[in-house]
Amino acid sequence: MAAGLEQQLWAAADILRGKMDASEYKNYLLGLVFYKYLSDAELREAYEQENGKITVFPARDVQYKTLMDWYAEDATELAEIIQLQKGYFIPPVHLFYTYRQQADRYEFNLTDLQAGFNELERQGNQFQGLFADIDLNSTKLGSNAQQRNVTITEVLRALDEIDLFAHDGDVIGDAYEYLIGQFAAGAGKKAGEFYTPQAVSRIISEITAIGQEDRAPFHIYDPTMGSGSLMLNIRRYLLHPQQVHYHGQELNTTTYNLARMNLILHGVDQDRMNLNNGDTLDADWPTEEPHQFDAVVMNPPYSAKWSAADKFLSDQRFERFGKLAPKSKADFAFLLHSFYHLKDTGTMGIVLPHGVLFRGAAEGTIRQALLEMGAIDAVIALPANIFYGTSIPTIVIILKKQRDTRDVLFIDASNDFEKQKNQNILLPEHIEKIVSAYKSRVDIDKYAHVASFEEIKENDFNLNIPRYVDTFEEEDPIDLVQVSDDLAKVEADIETTQAELLSMIDELAVTEDSEAIIEATKRLLVGGHHE
Repeated sequence: MAAGLEQQLWAAADILRGKMDASEYKNYLLGLVFYKYLSDAELREAYEQENGKITVFPARDVQYKTLMDWYAEDATELAEIIQLQKGYFIPPVHLFYTYRQQADRYEFNLTDLQAGFNELERQGNQFQGLFADIDLNSTKLGSNAQQRNVTITEVLRALDEIDLFAHDGDVIGDAYEYLIGQFAAGAGKKAGEFYTPQAVSRIISEITAIGQEDRAPFHIYDPTMGSGSLMLNIRRYLLHPQQVHYHGQELNTTTYNLARMNLILHGVDQDRMNLNNGDTLDADWPTEEPHQFDAVVMNPPYSAKWSAADKFLSDQRFERFGKLAPKSKADFAFLLHSFYHLKDTGTMGIVLPHGVLFRGAAEGTIRQALLEMGAIDAVIALPANIFYGTSIPTIVIILKKQRDTRDVLFIDASNDFEKQKNQNILLPEHIEKIVSAYKSRVDIDKYAHVASFEEIKENDFNLNIPRYVDTFEEEDPIDLVQVSDDLAKVEADIETTQAELLSMIDELAVTEDSEAIIEATKRLLVGGHHE
């Protein structure tokens, strides 16, 4: 399985770990792994073009020789065929394997690697700006050019020892996802910008796929996509994973580049990848592109600030609700943006803080409108401290546009987790319990409740979960008779022990030096009084 690959890749990070924090060295490692993947994939493609489809490839020096022979014979033909098959062509001088050979001869130069990045970025929108965050001149790699050269040379060597294609299926993509998760664990607050824990991704993905398993093509959208992992998970629950189209938007350019690499490594071709680097709230998803999706998934920044400018009152995403989310809390702005882009037949899942369930004013008005529409299908309380970068408890809200009823399923899963050193985690059985409760949609004592619209209305459209799911556990009654018996026994034991100690002290020889100590000990044992 991928465990060996994951550990090998993570070990390569050791070279950079002492030089900068996780949020910085992740860009170098993830970028170089990605570049090596494309380079090695090109070697394999050239070998198969010359020798036919095979299942077991020879060593890379053999693949490399095949490519170089072809290049010497007809460089133009090689470039055209590789470009046609892979969507890119890395000239031999810029292949990762070439850099490794140069490193072994102490001939590698960082400018060559930068030239390789630049060459790939020129090969279409798919790669444009992809390596912009890898600063090979950073003094954190070394105080001078020579030291920086040595640092990257060591990383190249470590990575080149790893056979990225030694495993089948999604192993490379999963290993990449593992690295992203490891970086998130070390990045503190910055992790929230790019990573949603796999357990939460699984819950949202599995629920949003329910009833749509055989839909093809399937279009999924994440307006704050981070590394893209929340979208990628949906493939596990669909019958036609190769017909999933991914639409995502991300404000942070570094994270946007990370998502692009992540999707490519998961085998998503350019025709099924539609990603933008932009501000989801300030600039709506481009209307000239597909803008209604089978699933919308989202883990936005919690209670972020936004402009809430009056112009948004006539924005088609918000206008029907008559109110805007407050400037200091954009939670409902993100929710309404996502809901607008959901197909009538689709399902949406969004992670938000608990405050959206009960805060008043404009948020109360928006919440009531959603409930009167029957849009809120379920509210799931997650345990606290399961996200990197924040310990606040969160919820997942499931929304749909076409429902027969206006009831709401509440699931309180906040007490089901395993506590680890710095983080709480959801185990597979916890995830399964949540999804099972969602599917069955019945009351489960101290865990789930289906609240009718009338019940919610009686609660003044306040969705605070304790109003609907009582998780209070009464303590066992105290047996006073037993407690009294236990106390009496303890007192009897004390008296017995006291008597034994006094007896032992009486047997001691009393001298002029020890007399005072012996008497003081006796007084202590009998409660400060002489017999």
